Amino acid sequence: MKALVTGAAGFIGSYTVKALVAQGCEVVGLDNINSYYDVQLKYDRLADTGITKESIEKDILLPSAKYPSYRFIKMDLTDREGLTNLFKDEHFDIVVNLAAQAGVRYSIENPYAYIESNIVGFLNLLECCRHYPVNHLVYASSSSIYGLNDKVPYAETDKADSPVSLYAATKKSNELMAHAYSKLYSIPTTGVRFFTVYGPWGRPDMAPCLFMKAILNGDPIKVFNNGQMRRDFTYIDDIVEGVMRVMQAPPEKKIGEDGLPIPPYAVYNIGNNHPENLLEFVDILQQELIRAGVLPEDYDFDSHKELVPMQPGDVPVTYADTSALERDFGFKPSTDLRTGLRKFAEWYKEFYS
Repeated sequence: MKALVTGAAGFIGSYTVKALVAQGCEVVGLDNINSYYDVQLKYDRLADTGITKESIEKDILLPSAKYPSYRFIKMDLTDREGLTNLFKDEHFDIVVNLAAQAGVRYSIENPYAYIESNIVGFLNLLECCRHYPVNHLVYASSSSIYGLNDKVPYAETDKADSPVSLYAATKKSNELMAHAYSKLYSIPTTGVRFFTVYGPWGRPDMAPCLFMKAILNGDPIKVFNNGQMRRDFTYIDDIVEGVMRVMQAPPEKKIGEDGLPIPPYAVYNIGNNHPENLLEFVDILQQELIRAGVLPEDYDFDSHKELVPMQPGDVPVTYADTSALERDFGFKPSTDLRTGLRKFAEWYKEFYS
């Protein structure tokens, strides 16, 4: 089986590449290596998969020095001609789209980046899957699509038409676009709605790294919504396990009672089904940083925390109903917060020491 993983230099993408290689798949990773956050972290993730920074050339497939079945190409999804040629030459069986302009708050400052990457780029990918058919397109959606929905836990059948950020709107648009292409061209598509992913190699703009940076710099640790913020933190290994299970079971192509095709389309939440208060999250994080030797034994979290109002684009709680994932795949994320943050703290100590 040959798979294309977009966003291969990203947090979830780099893990997915390694998981696919471990299963014996031939993998092509694609990433534009943009500067939304520190590109060195992206290059370090690539190096961990056998792709060195010095050897990367734009639009050139580069074999991994670590995994014989892995190749990487630096390319942007908005490059329609380049992407088309890649699909024409490679004949992918599965596409896992993890490339996107991420970040809720950044979407307020740089809206056009989200339209280019998340809408135009995704359309190019859908068109390639249409003209060079694949067995399954799996793509990253987000818990942010639930927006102002005040019913928790969030279920896939809940209304999700009140986004509170452009990022959320682009992710909901991806789901609608995928449904249209599934209906029109019988492309099996599955969207996976990720809930607050964390772990080793995580993005610097996400909670653990943001708090870590503030702690190490001696800056105030800003806890939004005056501490009344809850997130369904989901450990990276659980996210990737969910993606792998979903990937191997494309929605069936069926004919409806009216004689017309039923879109082979699905969406699933992948979350821990256990929201945590941000204050508790930071408290456990500092305990694990002390245990790992990153912070001194006498570090006082309470004297450093700063309770601040909720920021535009945020919601007070995210909470995944994972019953559909459990029903269809027999899987439920289960890594508890302390275990996940311990692994993160140990990685941080090793990586940055």
